[in-house]
Amino acid sequence: MDHRAPSLPMPPGWPARIRAVAAGELTPAEPKPSATVVLLRDTADGPRAYLLRRRTSMAFAGGMYAYPGGKVDPRDAEAEIGWAGPSPEEWAERLGVDVRTAQAVVCAAVRETFEEAGVLLAGPDADTVVPPRDWSADRAALEAHELSFAEFLGKHGLVLRSDLLAAWARWITPAFEERRFDTWFFVAVLPGGQAAAEQVGEADRVAWLTPAEAVEGYAEGRYGMLPPTVTVLRELLPVRTAAGALAAAADRTVRPVLGEAEVAGDRMTVRWSGYEELTIDGIFPA
Repeated sequence: MDHRAPSLPMPPGWPARIRAVAAGELTPAEPKPSATVVLLRDTADGPRAYLLRRRTSMAFAGGMYAYPGGKVDPRDAEAEIGWAGPSPEEWAERLGVDVRTAQAVVCAAVRETFEEAGVLLAGPDADTVVPPRDWSADRAALEAHELSFAEFLGKHGLVLRSDLLAAWARWITPAFEERRFDTWFFVAVLPGGQAAAEQVGEADRVAWLTPAEAVEGYAEGRYGMLPPTVTVLRELLPVRTAAGALAAAADRTVRPVLGEAEVAGDRMTVRWSGYEELTIDGIFPA
């Protein structure tokens, strides 16, 4: 399978920003802690991943396929949260962060999956998952930041099922970009009885794709994706079941991946160490 990156749009302001960061004339934006979840379900063709095509009007990654995800809500860092599965302390060790950050990141992963996909990785106890129901009012309140995820769980007597998540990767937006995110990628299996949303406010299309279909479509230019998105799909290619993805995640070391950029004359290059197939080259006026 061809793993070469297709041509990607590169904003004309990138070379100047890369030069400014390298010269110490521009302080990089602080990456915002974020989380995203690769939601998987089993089919006769193998596991399929739930992908959203972000509306072209979106300020970040417009027109790109992505997983449900978003920024951490700081309110969840210290809140008393109903919790089942690995503790925030255990997640802190797994993710390489402090306990407060780990709790907020795991909450963000579950909350964003609920907000965007309508899939709730929570239940009344440690052994069950909440059955389907109309959560539209609560999802809207969460999206509007009128309700924290901790408050939502408490309101309905639910516990977050952290055992339904497995950490897969961590990617940080390159220093020269205006919008930067420090994003933890998780994998999760679609709970039995639940269905993912077919219409999402921030997306104009949703698709369940096998990793092979998604990677092939990316190589052919049919599915636009940012480097972390397609890389996770490539890494999932050997996986034969959704549960197998969670098992594979346990053997992974979650280290930050950060792209490095340089401008030499009229050529701009962005590289990710260990991911040479992602290298982006562009020619710009010197």
